[in-house]
Amino acid sequence: MTQSDMDFEIFCAGPPGLEAELAGEVAACGFASPQSVPGGVVFRGGWPDVWRANLSLRGASRILARIDSFRVVHLAQLDKRSRKVDWASVLRADQPVRVEASCRGSKIYHAGAAAQRVETAIREGLGAPIQEDALVTVRVRIDNNVCTISLDTSGELLHRRGFKAEVNKAPMRENLAALFLRACGYDGQESVFDPMCGSGTFVIEAAEMAAGLLPGRERHFAFEHLRTFDATQWAGMKAAMPVRLPDPVFWGQDRDAGAIRMSEANAERAGLAACTHFQTGDARALVRPDLEPGLVIINPPYGARIGNRKALMGLYNALGVGLKKSFSGWRVGLVTSDAALARATRLPFLPPGRPVDHGGLKIRLYRTNALS
Repeated sequence: MTQSDMDFEIFCAGPPGLEAELAGEVAACGFASPQSVPGGVVFRGGWPDVWRANLSLRGASRILARIDSFRVVHLAQLDKRSRKVDWASVLRADQPVRVEASCRGSKIYHAGAAAQRVETAIREGLGAPIQEDALVTVRVRIDNNVCTISLDTSGELLHRRGFKAEVNKAPMRENLAALFLRACGYDGQESVFDPMCGSGTFVIEAAEMAAGLLPGRERHFAFEHLRTFDATQWAGMKAAMPVRLPDPVFWGQDRDAGAIRMSEANAERAGLAACTHFQTGDARALVRPDLEPGLVIINPPYGARIGNRKALMGLYNALGVGLKKSFSGWRVGLVTSDAALARATRLPFLPPGRPVDHGGLKIRLYRTNALS
C-alpha cells in the first residue's frame, strides 16, 4: 500500500456540546460519512484528507490521525506492541518527537510510564530524537484497556488562524464563533451584525465564510514535518479554492473605540477590510444598520466573567428592547452563561443549545426565529 492509498480513522476534536454542528461542517466539506462522538467527529480517509481537514474546517480545534489501535493490560505488552507500530511510514528519523499519554479505566494507569514505553519504541526503532518542545506530537490514549496511537497533525490549536493578533477581554475562539454561526443557520449568504463585537471575531469569521477563505491558509501545521507530507500536493490544495469577496454586509459595533481599532486591524490582516465595517456605538441604544435583514449575533459580558450581574440585567433588557423595536425580520443569536440574563432580554428564544465550555464557564447559544 502506498502512502496515498492509506486509509485510517481521522478524529476532528471540537468543543464538547457542538459535535452536531461540527459534523454538519465536516459533511458539508465533503468528507466521507462523518460520525459525531463525544468531543468531536470521526471519519475515515487518507493523508490528503488530513491536510484538507486542517486547512478547511472552521469548527475543529485539532485533527488527529489514528494510525494504530490495540488492546493492552500491562506495560510490557505496551512496550512490545508499540515496537510493532510502523513508525517509519509516518515519522521522519531527523524530526524530533514528543509523546503525550492519558489513561482511563485501564489496568495501565500511569500515563508517564506509558509515554516512556512509546518514546523508547520510537527512539530505538526509528532513531528519532525525543524532545519536550518537538513540533510533532504522538498521542497515546489508553481507554478501557485499548491503546490508540494518534498523530496530532495540527500542532497549534486550529482556532489560531494567524490573523487575530489583537484581542480584548474574554475573547471568543474562532472555532467556537464559527460553530455558533452555523448553529444559527448562517451559510454565508446574509447580513451579519454584532453590536458588541470586541475584537471582531464573529464578524470576521462570517465574512471569511462568505468569501470562501480557507481558515488555515496562512498558518503552518505539524503534518508538514511528517514523512507522509507532499509539499507540491499541499500547495495545489491551498491554491484550489476560489475567493469571492462579498459586499460589506458584515458589521461590528462596540462602545470601546480601542475594540474597534482592534477589529479593523484584525480584518485587515485577514484580507477582509473591504467587506467588513466597524463603528463605535452603545448596545443599550441599538441603531439598525442599513442592511437587509440577516443575523444579529452577540456575545455580551456574563456576570461570572466581566461586569456586575445586576447592571448586566439592565444591559440585556436594553438589548432586547432595541432588537424588538428596530430589528424586525432579523434572527438573533445570543451567547451567555446565565439563563436569567438571557430571559432579561424578553426575546422569544427557542430552546437553548447544549452547554459548551468557554474559559471554564458553561455557555449556551440562545436563538430566535426572525423577529416580528
